[in-house]
This record gives sequence, structure tokens and C-alpha cells, in this order.
Amino acid sequence: MERFYLLVGHVSELELLVPLGVKLVQLRIKDAPEAEIRRQITRARDFCAVHKAQLVVNDYWQAALDLRCDFVHLGQEDMDTADFAALRRAGVRFGLSTHDETELERALSHDPAYIALGPVYPTLLKKMKWGPQGLDRVSDWKKAVGQTPLVAIGGLTPERVPGVLAAGADSVAVVTDIQHAENPEARTREWIKVCAT
Repeated sequence: MERFYLLVGHVSELELLVPLGVKLVQLRIKDAPEAEIRRQITRARDFCAVHKAQLVVNDYWQAALDLRCDFVHLGQEDMDTADFAALRRAGVRFGLSTHDETELERALSHDPAYIALGPVYPTLLKKMKWGPQGLDRVSDWKKAVGQTPLVAIGGLTPERVPGVLAAGADSVAVVTDIQHAENPEARTREWIKVCAT
């Protein structure tokens, strides 16, 4: 699994940053009409194919299936409605979010392509009912998931990457640090460099 996992909120951000060398990117669209969601997913799918990057579609598993995407990310709520059998039949891999032991057990029962744990650090992105998980929790999760790749998310910065990887994360997912950067392209290059060392 790629160490650097970029999350973007719009296909235009994906088109700006993927050509810099991003190999794993999640399109995480919030509050858009169905037609717009499908338009963005289609554009992202085709763009990532050209740039040999892996696209992960957040939440919209049915659209991902219909549009022949091969990777989705599901939160705990999404797991309630997702048709895992249909995803498997279509060869669609999926990553699953977890925040506590019960969610982890549930997620592992689906044999996901990866498990995500967050927020590792305090995050500005959204109000969370979970406090920061911390590096000890990352280590605990890695022991629990074994060979399944572990993605750390939440409050990550390039400076925090070595500690998170040392704690057991296989990949670091980044949203706010790049979205809020004065120069998202320069920041993305910095992330790619840090994750490559």
C-alpha cells in the first residue's frame, strides 16, 4: 500500500495534485447532487487511469460500482447499507473507517483492503465524537489487524509522519494539511518526499 494517501473534496483538486506524483487518492465529495457526484467520479476515474494513480471513492459505493471504479472507502454508517457481496462480485476493494474496538472487530469481519484509524491527532476537519487516538492506539491497531494495511488519519503533518509510521501505520491519509496550505502543490511535494524516505 502507498504510504502517502491524499484525500480531496473535489475532482479539480485531484487534477491539480495527482500529476505531482500522487499514487493513491480518495475523492471525498460532500453535499452534492447525484448527477454532480457521478460527473466528478467519472472525471476522477479517467484522470487517475491516465496518471496511473489509484482512485478511492468515498461513501458512494453504488456510483463506484455503476461507473466501474475498483476501490471505495466506507465509514461505519456506510457499512450499514453497503452491498459487500456486490462489491466483491465486481472486484471492488474497500477500506473501512474505525474508531474503537467494536468498530474494528466489525470492519475486520468484512476482510477489507485496509483499515483506517482516526483521528490520530486533533483534527479541524469535522466534529468528532472520538478524541485523538494517539500513537499507542496506532500500535495496538496494527497488532490487531496483522497483515491488513493500516491507514492513519487525522491531524497529520509531515513532521508527524516518522512517528506515525514507527508506531505501525502503513499509510498516512492527509486532508486538511494540504487543503489549508498556502501552496497545496508545494505541500503535496513535501508530503511525497517525506513519505518516500
